Amino acid sequence: MKSTDFDTKRIAEGYRNRPFLHRQVIETFQEDIGGRHFALGLDIGCGAGLSTKALKAICERVIGSDISPEMIRAAQEVCGQDETITYIVSSAEEIAIPEEKADIVTAAGAIQWIDRALFLPRVSQAMKENGYLLIYDFAISDDMQGNQPYTDWWHNQYLKEFPRPYRNESVWRNEDVAPYGFRMLKQRNLEMVYSFDLASFIGFMMIQSNVNARIDAGERKEEAVYQWFRETLSPIFHGEKQGLVFKGYSWYLQKEAYGTVTLCFTG
Repeated sequence: MKSTDFDTKRIAEGYRNRPFLHRQVIETFQEDIGGRHFALGLDIGCGAGLSTKALKAICERVIGSDISPEMIRAAQEVCGQDETITYIVSSAEEIAIPEEKADIVTAAGAIQWIDRALFLPRVSQAMKENGYLLIYDFAISDDMQGNQPYTDWWHNQYLKEFPRPYRNESVWRNEDVAPYGFRMLKQRNLEMVYSFDLASFIGFMMIQSNVNARIDAGERKEEAVYQWFRETLSPIFHGEKQGLVFKGYSWYLQKEAYGTVTLCFTG
């Protein structure tokens, strides 16, 4: 991923207002590992800081990292004047090694843009032995609670108007991460619901990667895209808030220590 791909004020401002579903992912992870808290967390690809804010709930201190300076500026505003959170501008593959190693590293919505072969050995250097690497992502789906017309719109209008650009969505397996000193402990499927009114949903859709691709390429003007969403979605929302289903995944990895045995979670 190039530093310019998400490094615009428009996209950074949009990311600030995305649904704060990260907290649910972190809370589930913490419950699965027995309610642990950590001294230092490192959030890779922190974006506008929502994932950093969620990670801070289980860490005394957090470092947020993103390749985009605009995202870092947005994250600093989202998390406010918190002296226990610091930020650095860096790619995931070249992340600086902190003097104190991290107990937990998170990467939310980032690995599809990251070179795994470069990232895993680098992040391993930044982590303590037996530290956790939590990789997760979630995205809006074609499912609106009790609303089939939305599903029809998604497939017959939205994806035809804004085709999804390529992203690496391969599922990591234990054999993929073991050569880098990690063990896959658990993989969860995520399904969460968030309610939008029409205006907030259009704002959310305006910063989707496939929409950004057409705007940034000059193929569509921002104002025209907004109007297209308004015209095609108004009959679906009909003036009411609607529950949109987000789907995704959460992977728990652990950096193995020499001579130790790590147990896998089940379920």
